[in-house]
Amino acid sequence: MPEIGGEMRVRSWLFAPGDSEKKMAKATAGPADMVIFDLEDAVAEDEKPTSRRLISAFLSDIPESGRRRLWVRVNPLDGPHTLADLAAVMPSRPGGIMLPKARGRGDVELLDHYLSALEVASGIELGSTKVIVLVTETAEAMFTTGDYRGAPRVIALTWGAEDLADAVGASENRDPDGGYAFTYQLARSLCLLGASAAGVAPIETIQGDFTDLDGLRTRAEQVRRDGYLGMLAIHPAQVEVINEAFSPSVSELEAAQEIVDLFASNPGVGAIGYRGAMLDRPHLARAEALLAAGRRP
Repeated sequence: MPEIGGEMRVRSWLFAPGDSEKKMAKATAGPADMVIFDLEDAVAEDEKPTSRRLISAFLSDIPESGRRRLWVRVNPLDGPHTLADLAAVMPSRPGGIMLPKARGRGDVELLDHYLSALEVASGIELGSTKVIVLVTETAEAMFTTGDYRGAPRVIALTWGAEDLADAVGASENRDPDGGYAFTYQLARSLCLLGASAAGVAPIETIQGDFTDLDGLRTRAEQVRRDGYLGMLAIHPAQVEVINEAFSPSVSELEAAQEIVDLFASNPGVGAIGYRGAMLDRPHLARAEALLAAGRRP
């Protein structure tokens, strides 16, 4: 399990539209681990300049220590807005940047150049602004999800189903039973594998129906079992459910501690019997990672 920003939790990433100071304030005051002020999909074209100013002013009013969890989603690099977004918000020192519709590692490297110049201009520590990348929103990006190892600034990868459906000309991205169709299940898997290969956090995409909290809990628990460390949220009501789903339970922590203690009492053993099964070193590594996650505040 990757270490993200030291002891930072990355369970819940709550979007707040950048054109609403009220919604940004509500999101900031809530329990989300990370808050993403959105300049992309949530903001109409004509409102983007105003939203940049709102986000910059909002960030400036927050003590610098509190901005670590306050990120900004800028517009895609292949459009006309990215540089204006960055130039407006970087002097206010957001904790990080979400890059949407990334086509591959080259987009991250270009973003790194932009951020480096703006950090120097704003007196910000070089390289301190971190990045989460949306890696499956274009068709070509699906073929580059494994290319992010060592990419500058990247601490997490996430994926998207709606823009991908638009990119491939699909009329729907769900099967009749309500689950994601194969292409979008593939996108989820490629994001998970890409994040693992890069040693960064895999973050599950949104659940659009924010009233279905039971369905959200089921889905969040499933993707956590698959290896995801957190999930995007579009409504404050989703945050507590996500935080709980991605937090180890007491029984999980107790079982993990038992495994760690078992190996500690048998040093040098590669495999060991445990409750009728054989455990080896990967089981120990997962138990240690679970305990480390449980220690994060």
